[in-house]
Amino acid sequence: MGRAARGWSERIGDEILDLLSEYEASGTPCVLATVVRCEAPTSAHPGDKAVITADGRLRGWIGGSCSEPVVRREALRALAEGTPQLVHIVGDAGEVKQSRKRGELSIATTCPSGGSLDVFIEPRLPKPLLVVFGDTPAADTLVRLAELTTLEVAPGEAHAVVATMGHYDEEALEAALSHLHLDVSLIASARRAAAVREALLARGLAEADLARVRTPAGKARGGTQQEIALLALADVVAARRKAGAPKPVAVEVAPVTFVTDPVCGMTVDPLTSQQRATHLGRDYWFCGSGCKAEFEKNPDRYLRAVEA
Repeated sequence: MGRAARGWSERIGDEILDLLSEYEASGTPCVLATVVRCEAPTSAHPGDKAVITADGRLRGWIGGSCSEPVVRREALRALAEGTPQLVHIVGDAGEVKQSRKRGELSIATTCPSGGSLDVFIEPRLPKPLLVVFGDTPAADTLVRLAELTTLEVAPGEAHAVVATMGHYDEEALEAALSHLHLDVSLIASARRAAAVREALLARGLAEADLARVRTPAGKARGGTQQEIALLALADVVAARRKAGAPKPVAVEVAPVTFVTDPVCGMTVDPLTSQQRATHLGRDYWFCGSGCKAEFEKNPDRYLRAVEA
């Protein structure tokens, strides 16, 4: 790669990383596509990156018109399923082939440009959120431990842990329980938890609401604040696993319609492709002008291959 091309690639890479940080901060689901291997001739290089959002838009560079639509299609699939995959795009002068197995897609193309590349597609989904109440060593430890796991500390969703150590347990629990979607736990001894429960019943909270509260540290005697925080976070993780929360969360993606180039077998977006031909009243789209020209020479040859 020449110096100018390398500089351009590095600049695009920096922009992609900045975009990923922006999407992570805003909780925007997206996919990071990275070229991990190439065989010439190809316009992509190892390390080239692109970000694809749920509307099907691609920002960055992972190759030209042959590779981009299939990467966009598989990125939307990865977002919907919440799982990564490796895409092999292989230049092949023989029949058009495509095979899929778990986490991997191989597609062979007769595209005249030739070349091969592998693209790793990684969905970047919003992390589950954890609300921590309290200004205590246990609360501080929970925050730091959550940042090292798959949980972010932010208000409003998923899990809440009350770690005020008796300062305002009742008020914090009442606030947490007002959100029906929150999984709630309280760091307190069994005796303290019982007292908090009675106080909340006196305030008019329902038995059913209070039944949602877990006290994972209720029997942990003599533990440090840090050890109790670790126990509380382990309880949150266990609750997520029991509920199936660690499974990837599907993302609603745009209804983008892709078609197949009948000549080379590559994926084409009819909304962006400028190469279209009509045969017997039906429209066909192509990855480039070369495939379109080949089709127009003998449409029946390629349509027979597709039907077979």
